[in-house]
Amino acid sequence: MKSLLWLLAFISVGAYAADDDGPTPCDNVETAQQSLDCSAYNRKTAESELEDAYNGLTARISAQYGDQPKLLKDYLAKIGAAQDIWRTLRTADCAVEVMEADKDANAAQTAENDCMAQRSDERSEYLQGIGTQADETDTPDN
Repeated sequence: MKSLLWLLAFISVGAYAADDDGPTPCDNVETAQQSLDCSAYNRKTAESELEDAYNGLTARISAQYGDQPKLLKDYLAKIGAAQDIWRTLRTADCAVEVMEADKDANAAQTAENDCMAQRSDERSEYLQGIGTQADETDTPDN
């Protein structure tokens, strides 16, 4: 199990380290503490990107439905409720994954950070796809 956690940590290191131009805690990870620091960095980055994706979604929806205040209010309320429920599910799912981690506190925290980062990335991609269908149908094919 320990080798699986290290493998997941190193996979996530490559994914996030490649996205940033400057040095990160994910450069040259060799120790458990460095792995923990990297996982915390990845989690923070993924959660920031998630926030950007959520804000982008609300901006797209507001632009598309700004002339229909009731529908806009309902749409934004549903998006907010779904996001709250998703956050609860992400926390619960990651708690289950951490139960499978080693009892070492650093390994467990690294596993939780990696899970939260991965789930946040998946959610960001999903949110970025909502509200873009109108943009795709408005553009003529070449």
